[in-house]
Amino acid sequence: MPDATLTDHQAAGRHPNQAARSVALLMATLGFAVNFWAWSLISPLGPVLVADGVMDDAALIVAVPVLVGSLGRIIVGALTDRFGGRLMMPAVSLLSVIPVLFIGFVGQYTVATLIVGGFVLGVAGTSFAVGVPYVNAWFSKEKRGTAIGIYGAGMGGTAVAAFTTVPLYEVGDAVPFIAAAVGLVVYAVVALIVMKDPPGWSPSRKHLGEQLADTARIRLTWQTCYLYALSFGGYVAFSVYLPSYLMNAYQLDAGDAAMRMAGFVVAAVVMRPIGGILSDRIGSVTTLVISYLVVAACALTLVFDPPLMLLGTVAFIVMSMSLGMGAGGVFALIGGASDPAKVGAITGFVGAAGGLGGFVPPLLLGILWRSQGTYALGLVLLALATVIALLITLWVGRDARRAAQSPSPDSSANDPSQPEQHTQPDQHTQPAQHTQPDQPNQPVQPNQTAQPNQTAQPNQPAQTGRAAQSAHTDPSSREDSP
Repeated sequence: MPDATLTDHQAAGRHPNQAARSVALLMATLGFAVNFWAWSLISPLGPVLVADGVMDDAALIVAVPVLVGSLGRIIVGALTDRFGGRLMMPAVSLLSVIPVLFIGFVGQYTVATLIVGGFVLGVAGTSFAVGVPYVNAWFSKEKRGTAIGIYGAGMGGTAVAAFTTVPLYEVGDAVPFIAAAVGLVVYAVVALIVMKDPPGWSPSRKHLGEQLADTARIRLTWQTCYLYALSFGGYVAFSVYLPSYLMNAYQLDAGDAAMRMAGFVVAAVVMRPIGGILSDRIGSVTTLVISYLVVAACALTLVFDPPLMLLGTVAFIVMSMSLGMGAGGVFALIGGASDPAKVGAITGFVGAAGGLGGFVPPLLLGILWRSQGTYALGLVLLALATVIALLITLWVGRDARRAAQSPSPDSSANDPSQPEQHTQPDQHTQPAQHTQPDQPNQPVQPNQTAQPNQTAQPNQPAQTGRAAQSAHTDPSSREDSP
């Protein structure tokens, strides 16, 4: 079955030069950024549309693109394994132009048309699932954490939307949408010319349903789904709802709240590549443990409604930095622990979980504010969810250590296509270890190159084979063990 991405052996043989890798990373990051800019256009306008009387509450409107973009990543990630990032990123960009222009000229004036436009705008949010497998295929395992972390900085497109949407809207209702549409078209044209397939890449031949079913059987898929739902989902939730939060809890005006939200976004964007770099240096599990501990501490601090200047601002910014670092750490974990041919499909599932993690909290926070006049309960729930993420991270680290020590059924959880590879070597080598003196195994003796020690010598190759099998089976263990 042809792999859909560049394997480590192929990478070692082809050696794409640094310039080619840099261009691939740059184009993927730009595509991610411009699509996230488009994906985030509605959020900064939420308070403005409420003030204009278009709607009573912006929570549902800003959450719709998040939901659709999240679920769509499952399909788009699998399609990327089949068609490649070189084609999928421009295609997603061009498709996103349609809802952007629809909202700009037609859809922003009623709730119904905003929901329709926001639903289709979710296509732009699927771009994330295109870039991760594309970047992953260009870089060796030792550099994937850093590369995917840099790619993740493309979520800075959210900051572009936060800084520019309201000022451009004051120039003209459709201006921010026209600007984003132009950016999408220009990027798509350049990408079609510049982007190349990774050396050695070949498309997946699996049926889409079979590919998704295989991915769903990988335990690492669901572990990292929760981790990313907490880290990236928390970032999305606050970037979407923070203007409303600040206006309600601290009585800020819409412009001030939008600018502070932009600062929150920038902090997360800056830290995401650092999360990938740290994962390459100290391990992704350790990086995630640090991230989740800090997020929990900041959430509990905000429960008590500290003054926005200074403690509240520091708590929000530090929490944003930790969420960004955690998001980078999760995909460093995936890049090192998963089969390269499955990265696109796993990314789709995990990206969907991250987006869904950003869909529910804004709705919950809106309900809590209307019913209780405080966000305290929501922040307590965030702290509890972070503790669960911390425990799952330690679970992943334990699995990595066990896989590094010996091949076992647990070590196959990362790849459902390999259970036979774990069990068959054990069945073959164990008789040689335990029954070697028995007559049925006597014919094996002449194959041994050295026979001075008949009791211990035959066992040593079996042990060496098992150690080699373990090292081959779990390529991520030395990176991701805490």
